[in-house]
Amino acid sequence: MITDMKPLIEINQQAIRLLYKELGVVNAVRFFKQFTKGYGNYTKERDDLFANKSLDEIVSEIEKRRK
Repeated sequence: MITDMKPLIEINQQAIRLLYKELGVVNAVRFFKQFTKGYGNYTKERDDLFANKSLDEIVSEIEKRRK
């Protein structure tokens, strides 16, 4: 099946209309919020958080917090 290539703006507008219609505005917005960029520098934060810790130490800390 060959279809014409629509401009991306048209595809986006159609997709948004369909999501609003099928999910409702609130749930469509919740869906879109999954794709926000976020903030901070996760790589640096992770490196700082786990610096000088072995995998066993990290697992042990997780297990302690779950109890």
